[in-house]
Amino acid sequence: MKNTIDLKGKTVLVTGSSQGIGAGICSAMAACGANIVINYLKSKESAEALAASLQNDYKIKALTFRADVSVEEDVEKMFLFIDENMGSVDILVNNAGCETIDHAVSLDLKEWDRIFNVNLRGAFHCAQLAGQRMMEKNSGVIINISSIHDKVPRKGLVHYCSSKAAMNMMTKCLALELAEYNIRVMTVSPGAIETEMNREEINEFGREKFNTWIPAGKIGMVEDVAWTCAFLASEKAAYMTATEFYIDGGYKESTVQYDPRPKK
Repeated sequence: MKNTIDLKGKTVLVTGSSQGIGAGICSAMAACGANIVINYLKSKESAEALAASLQNDYKIKALTFRADVSVEEDVEKMFLFIDENMGSVDILVNNAGCETIDHAVSLDLKEWDRIFNVNLRGAFHCAQLAGQRMMEKNSGVIINISSIHDKVPRKGLVHYCSSKAAMNMMTKCLALELAEYNIRVMTVSPGAIETEMNREEINEFGREKFNTWIPAGKIGMVEDVAWTCAFLASEKAAYMTATEFYIDGGYKESTVQYDPRPKK
């Protein structure tokens, strides 16, 4: 039995992937032989540097495309670009997302809409256009990147948590409709994952707090999410669809912090 993940010849689009978890997913997919489309909004230099690195390290084709996933025209242009330069999409990872913090009672409805337009509407539109192409080939994989906060509520994030909860239902509905075309759709929900962007924030907040709260005893790494996605995109996960995968070291299940067990 082969023990390697083989994605050779596949084209992968990862939205919001110039840095952080998205960039890690690109790297893992490229290491498995896939060609990569790096979608970015602001970080052009980071996206182009990542593409050059992936091409050099793994001898695959890596392209970049600027698109705001909440803008219909941007998304449509991105998929046409992929059609012309990569020959359609085999694997879509809906990673683009955003969050802000505010009191629920004072949250501006425009901000509610903005979060939903990126996290849910944009992901759905990408899944629509990818699904249309995958149906023609009778194969494909769509992975939606959610959060443990699709199940765990958090103060100040009513809009974000709600958008991620809705993404889970979207995943299941898409999976049911697309299964007859051999298209698999899944959700990957990370917990506390350290990236270059949040490392300083984690240290300021108190790394030791996370290490105590998370049953696994440590904050997760980008690679933990990235390699899960690579596995799910491969034939090794061919019987998996309409399923949620939590990459959180048990964090989601650890809302009760006290330990009532008798001392040994």
